[in-house]
Amino acid sequence: MCRNIRPLHNFAPEATSQEVHDAALQYVRKVSGMTKPSQANTEVFDRAVAEIAHATEHLLADLVTSAPPKDRDVEREKARARSARRFPAADAS
Repeated sequence: MCRNIRPLHNFAPEATSQEVHDAALQYVRKVSGMTKPSQANTEVFDRAVAEIAHATEHLLADLVTSAPPKDRDVEREKARARSARRFPAADAS
């Protein structure tokens, strides 16, 4: 999976439309192999992003869980800690 696509389910507050759109855009970029489509492909590229965002919003709305919602700030700190362990800063001295 693309590293830039983040889980959007079971967060408080819920994922915004912009977050869903950004995830859809990353997905389409990854699958199509292009960051910016040519002029000839812009319409189909944008349509794919919109359709995937739409389907994702429906998916997120319909998913159920008994787990308590995750806190975005706590999850962000966990990700930073994982990153610091994986990529320790080089000793500057």
